[in-house]
Amino acid sequence: MAVNILAFGPNGSGKGTQGAIVKEKYGTDHIESGAIFREHIKGGTELGMKAKEFIDKGDLVPDEITIPMVLETLAKSQEKGWLLDGFPRSKAQAEALDASLTEAGMKLDYVIEIELDRQIAKERIMGRRLCANDNNHPNHIAFDAIKPVEKDGKLVCRVCGGELSARADDQDEDAISKRHDIYYGTDTGTMAAVNYFKNAGKSKVISVDGSISIKEVTEAILKELN
Repeated sequence: MAVNILAFGPNGSGKGTQGAIVKEKYGTDHIESGAIFREHIKGGTELGMKAKEFIDKGDLVPDEITIPMVLETLAKSQEKGWLLDGFPRSKAQAEALDASLTEAGMKLDYVIEIELDRQIAKERIMGRRLCANDNNHPNHIAFDAIKPVEKDGKLVCRVCGGELSARADDQDEDAISKRHDIYYGTDTGTMAAVNYFKNAGKSKVISVDGSISIKEVTEAILKELN
């Protein structure tokens, strides 16, 4: 039976890593809005180029660009089910997604919220490194448990040995602050979207402390999904 899940958490909370784990266990498609954007940007599509202008400034990509991309992808994943990560990012997007899912006859089964203090999230962002083979391979220069390994004088992915890089906007404190202003906003931001689904009462909401270890977060989520 297909299961549809929304995953929320600030940048640096590890929601991408947890999404990959849920995908492996349940066989759902792990859909990251960022990956959808990157695919369009790499392909040079009109929507992709428009999205890039906003992403480079650390601003929220407008709904008229984001929503068509996301809904097209969800429609392709109806049989397997999906875990959507990184969207919606505002209350308006939450309302639009809820209406679109209802119109399409798709049920949202679970909403996962990974809670994390803003300062801790910032420190995690600035220390994380992205694997060229899989962005969800956890690598962080400050955490021994997921620290990259050294090979031929440079750090490589601890999981697969792939090349590592740091996103430019992960080293820009102003860009991080802008992203977090959007996420932690309780009036119109992403927290307002989380609260929208909590108040709607249509889906089971799973809230987890993101400051604990990756393994402990996983165990807490899977316990509620089972």
